[in-house]
Amino acid sequence: MVVPAYNEARLLPGTLAALAAQSDRDFTLVVVDNASTDGTATLAAGFAGDVRVVTETRPGAGTAADTGFRYAIAGGATKLLRTDADCLPARDWVATGRSLLDRVELACGRSVPRRDENPTWAQRRIYPAVVRAAARIGRWQHRSTTARAPFVLVHGHNLAVTADLYERCGGTPREALEDGAEDVTLLNRAREHSGRIIRADNLVVETSLRRLRGWGPRRTLLWHWDRRYRPTGETVHVR
Repeated sequence: MVVPAYNEARLLPGTLAALAAQSDRDFTLVVVDNASTDGTATLAAGFAGDVRVVTETRPGAGTAADTGFRYAIAGGATKLLRTDADCLPARDWVATGRSLLDRVELACGRSVPRRDENPTWAQRRIYPAVVRAAARIGRWQHRSTTARAPFVLVHGHNLAVTADLYERCGGTPREALEDGAEDVTLLNRAREHSGRIIRADNLVVETSLRRLRGWGPRRTLLWHWDRRYRPTGETVHVR
């Protein structure tokens, strides 16, 4: 399991607690410290389970995720899950991801707002609906005559992939956070190599609303729409 993290000392403890409470605890956690300047690495090392803390100095969620995935594969992992350090995976997240990878090669899970951030009705209902609608448009934008699987809604903070497919397709792009949608790129790479790719609504994580609240609805949606909004400075790390 891979968790990229940059200056996540405030929210990482919640993620670690959710992982420690999994119904299936038979996993190794790889936290990739993306050159944090707070206590992220120290907190990660205190996880109550099998944990590895890896450092990636080049900034970018995709770069950090790729470092973590390849570290896990080098250690013998055959099934890989990823979430982010501001997320709360459901209690059956690991068990569900493991089961899905018995029959598919990539499962793109469902994201819902964190309940502990007290989302409004619009944030719970309208925003996810707009994101789902954007994914339907994405099926047209990302159509391909060579893809072996259809385009599906993908969140980098909630996916399960086999090590074999990850290596076959080239993995997550190592790019700056503002340069592209690393999760969409990974999906499109995988679609060229496998027809066993699904949207898995039963693979659930709660994710933070801090980007939506920090950037506002318009900028957030433009960000999701092929990075038509490009944040600068530290705001790019709101993820």
